[in-house]
Amino acid sequence: MIAVIDYSVGNVKSVCNAFHHIGCEVELSRDPARIEKAAGLVLPGVAAFGYAMEALGSAAELVQQAAAAGKPILGICVGHQLLFDASCEYGPHAGLGLVKGQVVPVPPEQTVPHMGWNLVEMPEDMDLFAGLGPAKHFYFAHSFHVQVTDTQAKIAHTDYGFPLTASIQKANIYGVQFHPEKSGAQGLQVLRNFQEICRR
Repeated sequence: MIAVIDYSVGNVKSVCNAFHHIGCEVELSRDPARIEKAAGLVLPGVAAFGYAMEALGSAAELVQQAAAAGKPILGICVGHQLLFDASCEYGPHAGLGLVKGQVVPVPPEQTVPHMGWNLVEMPEDMDLFAGLGPAKHFYFAHSFHVQVTDTQAKIAHTDYGFPLTASIQKANIYGVQFHPEKSGAQGLQVLRNFQEICRR
């Protein structure tokens, strides 16, 4: 069973529906016992960073403990950003601190928000992209992005006038800035790959 953390921020139901569609047993919960039992955790979210961290509340510590124990964690969109140290969105806010880096605005010379389909260049050694080839289009919707400083993190980029971080992998920690649940067949394959990571 994969647990999608229930903190009422944005796209939690659509993420659950996508997992159900691929035949994955998934549960929307913030119950510590259910989170502990889960084979993996998903942290979705569509909201401002500070609001999302506040809504996550006591579940933040559960996610940090699960990550430290080696449980696979997948952050999606704002959930991906929450994996990092901090954000400057509407003031300074601390994140989960699982991956080193900062969340900063998309440069104003680019169209903001960044919304639509972009080609992601996918390194062969990133587990979420197994079987997808060297590049695929995914759907993005965001105004802030991550500047990764963690030397242990693998990074996939998309070109948005600069190399924008589309996905990261650090040991058992995974993040995608795009929305796999809105990205068609390739997005569903990303979720299948996470399911397989959790099975292993």
